[in-house]
Amino acid sequence: MLTMEEAMKQSVMRFAAGEIVTGTVLEVRPKEVLVDIGYKSEGAISGVEFEDIKAVKVGDRFDVLIEKLEDKEGNVVLSKEKAEFKQNWDKILSICKEGGTIMGKVKAVVKGGLIVNIGVEAFLPSSQIDVIPPRNLQQYMGNSYEFKVVKINQDRQNIVLSRRELVEQERNERRGKLLSEMTPGDIRKGTVKNLTDFGAFIDLNGLDGLLHITDMSWARINHPSEMLKVGQELDVVVLDVNREKERVSLGLKQKSANPWDSIAQKFPVGTKVKGKVVNLVGYGAFVELEPGIEGLIHVTELSWTKRVAKPSDVLKPGQEVEAVVLGVNRDEQKISLGIRQLETNPWDLALAKYPVGTRVKGKIRNLTSYGAFLELEEGLDGMIHVSDVSWTRKINHPSEVLKKGDDVEATVLEIDRPNQRISLGMKQLTEDPWANIDKFYKVGDVVTGKVSKLASFGAFVGLAHDIDGLVHISQVSEDRIDKIKNVLKAGQDVTARVIKIDRSDRRIGLSIKAASYSDEQLKEEQKVLDSLKPGEDMVALQHAFDAADDKE
Repeated sequence: MLTMEEAMKQSVMRFAAGEIVTGTVLEVRPKEVLVDIGYKSEGAISGVEFEDIKAVKVGDRFDVLIEKLEDKEGNVVLSKEKAEFKQNWDKILSICKEGGTIMGKVKAVVKGGLIVNIGVEAFLPSSQIDVIPPRNLQQYMGNSYEFKVVKINQDRQNIVLSRRELVEQERNERRGKLLSEMTPGDIRKGTVKNLTDFGAFIDLNGLDGLLHITDMSWARINHPSEMLKVGQELDVVVLDVNREKERVSLGLKQKSANPWDSIAQKFPVGTKVKGKVVNLVGYGAFVELEPGIEGLIHVTELSWTKRVAKPSDVLKPGQEVEAVVLGVNRDEQKISLGIRQLETNPWDLALAKYPVGTRVKGKIRNLTSYGAFLELEEGLDGMIHVSDVSWTRKINHPSEVLKKGDDVEATVLEIDRPNQRISLGMKQLTEDPWANIDKFYKVGDVVTGKVSKLASFGAFVGLAHDIDGLVHISQVSEDRIDKIKNVLKAGQDVTARVIKIDRSDRRIGLSIKAASYSDEQLKEEQKVLDSLKPGEDMVALQHAFDAADDKE
C-alpha cells in the first residue's frame, strides 16, 4: 500500500519520453529486468545496464529514464544508465572542468580507446592511455584511475579524458627527484624499455637510463637481445649522472668483479689453455677462455710451416681448441694465443737436419717466376732459384726445365733461420764445366751441335757438356743474311768452329762459315773479329736469351 508521500508524488508524475521516474523491480529475467513505474504497463531494462544482473532483487527501487512509452509490443522502454547519466551530467559539470582531474573506472574497450565511467560515460583515446600507447587494451578493463578532463562537449554530452598527461607529469616529478638523489655507484631496479643495436634503455620508474652493450657483460656479445628482452626487470649500477642533460649511464657487468684484474696471475705467459672459438675474423680467431675473457690467435700463430690465408681454413666457430698464452695486456684487455707453439718448430731442427752441402730429394711443390719450391718434409720447403738450376743455361722461368710433381735432387746452399728460408741448388750437384772449359774446347776446334734457339742477331747451338755457343748472323755464311731463320732452323745439326772463348763472361763464339776455312783464312777472319767494337762479335749469353725470338 502506497504511503501518502508516494501517492502525492505519483499524482504529479509525468509519463513522457525523456522523463525520469522511480521504478520498482517486478521480475528479473536472464537478459532484462521488468520494472513498475506506476504506468498502465510495466517497463523493461536491458540486462547489460547492470554490472551484475544476478544481484538485482524483486522490490529494488531506482530511478529510470523513459525512452519510449510504448514499443511495438506495447511495453514501456526504460534505461537505468541514461537516468543516471542525465542526473549526473549537471553534477559532473559542476565539479569537473576542462583541465581538471577526476576518478573513473574503465568500463569497455571500443574502437580507438576505452569507455570510462566517471558518473557518466567518457571516452579515453588509445593515444592518451599511457606514455607509450599499449597494444592490449583489455588489461585496463575494470581498473580505476585518475584522469585529466581534456574536452567537454555539452551539445553532444560527451567528455574526452587523458591519463597520459597525468602519467607524464608524475614521471617528470619522479625524474627530477631521481636525478637529485641518484649518484654513481647506486644500484637501482629498472625495466627494459627498448633494445637497440648499441644497447638498451632502462626505465628506472620515471627516468630512462642507457645501458650500453659494452657495459652489459665482461664477455663479448653481438646484440643486447642475447642477454635482455623488453619488459625484463633487473638491477643495474649507476655509472654516470648528467643532471643538465638528464642522462644516466648504467652498467650491468659492474655488479661483478672485472675478471681482467687478475688475468696475469690466472693466465701467465707460456700456460697451455683450452677454450672455444667464438669469432673468426680475417686476421685471426677469438677464443673464449672463460666468461668475459677472450684471447686472440693471430693467423700467423696457427702453423709454423703452412701459410694459412684465413683462420676459417683451419678453424670453425664453436670448435674447442688448445693453445699457448703468448702475451697478456691487462690495460688493453688483450691475450695473445698461439696454436703452433704446441708443437716443436721444425725450423729449430732444420739447421741440424739439413746442414749446408747436404744432398736432398723431394717433389717440386710450386713454381714461381724466380724459382721452384722443393718439399723436404711435411710443411718444410726449400727454394731453388732459377740462377741455381744450371751452370750453363740461362733460364728465364723454372717451368723451362721443371714442373710440379717432379722428383728432384738438390744441394743445401744456405739456411736462414730467422726468416725461415732454405736455399737449394741443382747445378751444385755437378762440377761447373766452365771451371775446366780449356779441357773441353779451344779456339780453332771444329764442333758439332744442334740449333737450340734463334734470335735476330744469330743462333744458339747446344754443344756437349750442356754448354751453348753463339753463332753471330755474320758468321753463318759468306753471303749476306737478312734473317737468320731463312738459313737455320731449331733442331738443325750444324758444324762450326770455335772462334772465341771468354771464361769471365762464360761465352763461346762459333762460326759456321769458318768450319771449312784453311789456316790462312782463319787468320784473316780473326783480324776482322779483332777490329770489331766490343760486343759486336757476339752477344753475351745473358742478354742474348733475354732478347731471344722463339719464332723459327
